[in-house]
Amino acid sequence: MSIDPSSIPNFGGSQPQPQGAGPAGPVVPDQDLVKQLLEQMELKYVVDDEGDLAAPWEEFRTYFMFRGEDDQQVFSVRTFYDRPHPVTDKSKILDAIDDWNRRTLWPKVYTHVHEEGDGPPTVRLIGEAQMLIGMGVNLEHFVSSTVSWVRASIEFDKWLVEQFGLEPGDEKPEDV
Repeated sequence: MSIDPSSIPNFGGSQPQPQGAGPAGPVVPDQDLVKQLLEQMELKYVVDDEGDLAAPWEEFRTYFMFRGEDDQQVFSVRTFYDRPHPVTDKSKILDAIDDWNRRTLWPKVYTHVHEEGDGPPTVRLIGEAQMLIGMGVNLEHFVSSTVSWVRASIEFDKWLVEQFGLEPGDEKPEDV
C-alpha cells in the first residue's frame, strides 16, 4: 500500500513526488503505513519499548497506536503534553480545555494528575483522537484524518501557550 503524496498537507518541507496511486478499496492501516506517512510529512519518529510509534516535540509527544483485534481494531493518535501544571490550577485548566473541547473536533483533551517521585503532584494534559479501522477505511480518509490530528495537536499546544502565557516550545520535532 502506498500513499499518494499529493494528498498530504505540507508542514513546510518539500512536497514528496508521487509514487503511484494507493489501493482502490478500503485498507486496514498498520504501523508501516503510519511510518510511511510520517516520513512523507518529514516528521521524525521513534518506536517506544511497547512498540508504539511516537513523534517527539519539545513540549509533547504524539503516539500513533493500534489497539484491539479484528473488526474492533482502533487507531489512536494520542498526544501527551509534558508541561507540568500545579494541581491548584486544575479548575482553571479544566475550564480552558472544556472551552477547547466545545469549539474543536480534535484532539479531545483531558487531564491526568501525575506524581513524580518526591515532588508534588502535577496536572498533565493528554489529547486524543480515534478511528475504528478493523473493517477497513478509505486510504485518503485515513491520511487526511491522521494529518489533521497531528496538526490539531500542534495547534492545541500553541493555543495553550496563548491561554496561559506559557513559554512556547519548539514547533518542530526534536532530533531523535
